[in-house]
Amino acid sequence: MWQFIVRRLLYSIVTLLILSATIFVIVRLTGDPVSLLAEAGARPEDLERIHRQWGLDRSWPVQYVSFLQNIVTGELGKSFNYRLPVSELYFQRLPNSLTLGLVATLISILVGVPAGIISAVKVNTWWDTLAKGVALLGLSIPGFWLGLVLILVFSVWLRWLPTSGAGDWRHVVMPSLALGWYFAASMLRLTRSSMLEVLGSEYIKLARLKGLPDVVVIAMHAFKNALIPVFTLAGVNMVVMVNAAVIIEVIFAWPGIGRLLYEGIFNRDFPLVQGVVVMAGFMIVGINLIVDILYAFIDPRIRLTR
Repeated sequence: MWQFIVRRLLYSIVTLLILSATIFVIVRLTGDPVSLLAEAGARPEDLERIHRQWGLDRSWPVQYVSFLQNIVTGELGKSFNYRLPVSELYFQRLPNSLTLGLVATLISILVGVPAGIISAVKVNTWWDTLAKGVALLGLSIPGFWLGLVLILVFSVWLRWLPTSGAGDWRHVVMPSLALGWYFAASMLRLTRSSMLEVLGSEYIKLARLKGLPDVVVIAMHAFKNALIPVFTLAGVNMVVMVNAAVIIEVIFAWPGIGRLLYEGIFNRDFPLVQGVVVMAGFMIVGINLIVDILYAFIDPRIRLTR
């Protein structure tokens, strides 16, 4: 068991190293941020001074090593634009993104899981066709388009909800719907396929041969086992929604991490973009690591896999 945990931990570390190196190179390929930091008409010596001030005059390998050292010590650098530590900016925005992500995850579960169960139980009926149509629409309609439609209908025409910003519950409704719509569709498809697999298993057939009612078979036997991968996906989806809801947060001017990432990209704020992406990577890799270890405790066969 310990060998399995150590192996998964090493895989996680390698994944994070690859992620950090990738985002480090990509942000530097976008251009020199000094052109945005310096005033218009700045002299060459002024540009050199800014390069030295932010450590941009050093070679890329030296900058990368410094970046890794900052991560190990819990620092993510200092933002070019805000002149504040990236970790401070990140945790200032995190509560807003957590609120949006939690509500969107709840919407995706409440819509996707029941619809997926009904679709699997009533397979090849009009219920199944309707559910698959909803899933197809959810995966096909872009979130930004749905967000604009929601603003047009509920803010411009009906004047029920505010168009943007953060405040009371009314500010959360439209961005969470626009964000959770896609994930509800993916949740529906996974729940349907997982339920169909469980309903076709031998122990479900045995339970029905014993004369148990369908409600008992579905609720007590199939439902519990089918939802293990579904809730694993829900956890990963929530981490993605918290850290990567860039378009939705920009459309609704939601002061979250996604909008912070957009501002960092727009301003070529290297430390800010690197810090946000690395924090998202830590969350996703950490969730996957915890899930792998829990699965290994539940199913001993997983420990033997390479």
